[in-house]
Amino acid sequence: MVTIPPSKAPGSGFDSEPTDFVPLTRLQAQALAKAQPMVSPWWVVLGQLVIGSLATLVAWWVFGESAAKSVACGVLAVVLPAALFARGLTSQFARANPGVAVMSFFVWELVKIVVTIGVLFAAHRLVKDLNWPAMLVGLIVTIKVYWLALAFKRKAKPLQNINA
Repeated sequence: MVTIPPSKAPGSGFDSEPTDFVPLTRLQAQALAKAQPMVSPWWVVLGQLVIGSLATLVAWWVFGESAAKSVACGVLAVVLPAALFARGLTSQFARANPGVAVMSFFVWELVKIVVTIGVLFAAHRLVKDLNWPAMLVGLIVTIKVYWLALAFKRKAKPLQNINA
């Protein structure tokens, strides 16, 4: 198999390594990390719980008890696995080193998928007169909270010039 070499055209960026790259110092990296706070997975789980509870209350108020139970099953199919996932990602074991953190992410994502499927099967078996469209509405509304958590994350702090 033949590999096509990168273009040597001027301005292509492939002809040489960039010369203006300067790595960050430890203090600069810490200042940058403080200026860009991460969204906690627990913040997302709390948002999902609140929005899911509101969706369940609205379903109960508008459509009755059967629809509210179905919406609650959809909410539970998102919130319970998300809480397990957040617990797994924030544990001390998951922060041991980068390799363990990556493996932990994949393991807890698998747990999340299996628990979601389990909750959906349990809802089908245990809830009498399950309303599937209502359950899907609860599931989708709760899943979409990820976007709200990103929209309402903490504001970034202005960077201080530590080069001076």
